[in-house]
Amino acid sequence: MSDKFLFYKQLAVSFGIKIIIGLLIIFIGKFLSKRVSVVVSKGLKKAKADDMLAGFIGDLTYYALFIVSIVIALNTIGIKTTSLVAIIGAATLAVGLSLQSNLSNFGSGVLILFTRPFKVGDFVEAGGVAGIVEKISIFNTLLKTPDNRSIIMPNSKIVGNEIINYSARDIRRIDLVVRVGYKEDLKIVKTVLKKILDEDERILKEPEYFIGVSELADNSINFVVRPWVKSSDYWQTRCDLLEKIKTRFDKEGISIPYPQMDVHLKNGKSF
Repeated sequence: MSDKFLFYKQLAVSFGIKIIIGLLIIFIGKFLSKRVSVVVSKGLKKAKADDMLAGFIGDLTYYALFIVSIVIALNTIGIKTTSLVAIIGAATLAVGLSLQSNLSNFGSGVLILFTRPFKVGDFVEAGGVAGIVEKISIFNTLLKTPDNRSIIMPNSKIVGNEIINYSARDIRRIDLVVRVGYKEDLKIVKTVLKKILDEDERILKEPEYFIGVSELADNSINFVVRPWVKSSDYWQTRCDLLEKIKTRFDKEGISIPYPQMDVHLKNGKSF
């Protein structure tokens, strides 16, 4: 009885030591994997590689080394890798179903890497969210919204929807609709609008801006005003132009109509 007790005691101690060593290997492996991935990512950036590519390869390095450390730990405990492969093969279907979204995000991350619809620092609208791209990783992309919120967007949601990259071009066109009353002199209105654009140094000479009547609406004559500016100047210039148009129209006595409804009375009664 004592011999069996000693045998099981020694077995438990031996197995316990192996488990502790295995856990230490996983812990150290995770730490080293993270450090190596950071070094790889920084090295690629110093070599003037694309930030997105550097981050992507850094993430792949981390996961690859961490998986290797897990395999080494299992071997140390006494679990043979051949048995591990058999177990993984048997569980592939279940794991695949449970990780379907992550696999989709990974595949989408690879597509983003190779198609390059945007890069870090671009202002984009993707998956219904607009913001500046701060980081692109294997499974998701980090966006910073104009009101300074951080949004983690799954890569599959980005690839599966329309992507608008506002930073892809150096210049953008501002599209404004300016409404004036039917009694206004259209030549005077057009002259005033041209002066406003000509006085703003941010408005590009090429491509040339366009001003013209676009619609004879119910309550107004609508002008389209389409100047070109640098992408970085877009929003501020747009806001400034709207303010200048309102101020200049007030000074020139040009009316800006608003929708209204006229109610006619017949025999003193409304109908």
